[in-house]
Amino acid sequence: MPGYIGVVHQEGKSSYGVSFPDFPGCVTAGKDLIEIHRLAKEALVFHIAGMREDGETLPAPTSYEHIATDPAFADAKAFISVQVKGALVRAVRVNITIPDNMLVKIDKAAKKRGVNRSSFLVQAALKELSAR
Repeated sequence: MPGYIGVVHQEGKSSYGVSFPDFPGCVTAGKDLIEIHRLAKEALVFHIAGMREDGETLPAPTSYEHIATDPAFADAKAFISVQVKGALVRAVRVNITIPDNMLVKIDKAAKKRGVNRSSFLVQAALKELSAR
């Protein structure tokens, strides 16, 4: 089961904070790294439940490699992976026809974002659907 990446921050000697790049606004804080993992999972489960109640679609997890190399998270103290049972719906294989030059562009864009082709296409479709 894929996990969502939490970015652990700490300023000075304050508590640790965790944010989830895939879920803006989902944050929590704790006194140590052991507590933070438990609280991060609780926060993410609660956030996902709220999204489901609102009829929102959950994002595909962004890869660790993409998040860890993002300059926005250069000050991270650590990264954690949080798995939420049932967070993702069952994937279905589809057969589509795409011009070969477009597929090359899609694959390059997906690689740049640290996701695979399927995740890229799903994210693009979600973006288009939410714009309407």
